[in-house]
Amino acid sequence: MHKGFVYLDEAIPGVRWDAKYATWDNFTGAPVPGYTVNRIIGSKEMASALRGVKRKAEELGYGLLLWDGYRPRRAVTHFLRWAERAENDESKSRYYPNIDKKSMLSLGYIAAKSGHSRGGAIDLTLYRLGTNELLPMGGCFDLMDRRSHHGAVGISAAEAENRRNLKRLMEAFGFAPYAYEWWHYSLIDEPFPNTYFDFRVP
Repeated sequence: MHKGFVYLDEAIPGVRWDAKYATWDNFTGAPVPGYTVNRIIGSKEMASALRGVKRKAEELGYGLLLWDGYRPRRAVTHFLRWAERAENDESKSRYYPNIDKKSMLSLGYIAAKSGHSRGGAIDLTLYRLGTNELLPMGGCFDLMDRRSHHGAVGISAAEAENRRNLKRLMEAFGFAPYAYEWWHYSLIDEPFPNTYFDFRVP
């Protein structure tokens, strides 16, 4: 692992995580190249900012669940190749029911170059500390649909407020939202803004 990176579960004690791309539970339907363990890593600077988010979230009765941090370039390449393959009915119905698979890149749901590969992006959500239940957000992680956009119509008032709560927390500690994905945030002052890494998640 690059010396500027850390395991986020070690750097942020008590944080929950589920590294989706290390499992079969993701839009490709299989573990993704470059992810060898179900752990999440990120830059030291991002870990420091997320510690602040976690502390503030706990004051409000919430915890953080992380889904993805650093993403090797080989994983990004795999996503692009996967998008060129034939449709998979199970993946389509769950993750992209209203778009054509080959339009994912042009619509902004996958990228040829990802801020995740710089160690400067994080995918996450909130859960209630008292019950460990995820807050309803109006759509699952990696749902490639207008429902996932910030300000989306068709979600409940409570779901919209939960998204705003997450957004306020992240922005307060130096993260910027991604317009098309309510779960995706980028560290504004990322330490490696021009470097796309390809080391494996060890």
